[in-house]
Amino acid sequence: MPDAAADPPVAPVPPVVDLDGVGVVRSGSHLLRDVDWTVGDGERWVVLGPNGAGKTTLFDILSARSYPSSGRATILGETLGEVDVFELRPRIGLSSASLAATVPDRERVRDVVLTAAHGVVGRFREPYEQVDADRADALLDAFGVSGLGDRTFGTLSEGERKRVLVARAVMTDPELLLLDEPAAGLDLRGREDLVTGLAHLAASHSAPTTVLVTHHVEEIPPGFDHVLLLRGGEVVAAGPIELVLTAAALSDTFGLPLEVSVDDGRWSARAAR
Repeated sequence: MPDAAADPPVAPVPPVVDLDGVGVVRSGSHLLRDVDWTVGDGERWVVLGPNGAGKTTLFDILSARSYPSSGRATILGETLGEVDVFELRPRIGLSSASLAATVPDRERVRDVVLTAAHGVVGRFREPYEQVDADRADALLDAFGVSGLGDRTFGTLSEGERKRVLVARAVMTDPELLLLDEPAAGLDLRGREDLVTGLAHLAASHSAPTTVLVTHHVEEIPPGFDHVLLLRGGEVVAAGPIELVLTAAALSDTFGLPLEVSVDDGRWSARAAR
């Protein structure tokens, strides 16, 4: 007989992202084709691929800003097409170039981060508590832009803007954090400051499940543990980073013979000699 005092079985944690045969067709072109992909709770994923691989289209689906043409996309337990996306989106932290374009140039940097608490862009008359302001300042500090809180967004460099938007994406303790090429356009110092901040975030047990989209393996922060490789809208490979991010798989993804190396958690790639 089973032990009556034994602990009840623990129910499995549902995936944060579950894509089943997802395809996207726009103007007759297949932007994604038959994508199967599962992101588990607490995982840190990198999505890699060349221009035109389908990364932006995938990002739009993950952020509940686009729908698949075929297949089934479930985000945070909710299936797109069967859920009010305006209730789903506040559960997702987002940093992208399209979001940056909506931030008023005259908005104070602190308020760019702070307004995420109300899910708005551009501060008006929303009430905020001191704990919100303290968290915004702490996040600006964590991503290396602590001295910019009283500046206006329009006066920032591209790198400073990127780091402010990542801080904003984390402000509300989202269940899913999506970062679309956060290091694009940054100089070396800006990239390293951002990668360091994301590595610290990835190491935190309280950090959300995270998906980072990039073109470059050098931008993968230490602590990111899974990778999805895309080419031509199709999955080349997906799984634990140490098993998937090989020279063969990356060469297939980018259509170029590549050498891949990793040193103290930092990845690099170059054309094979």
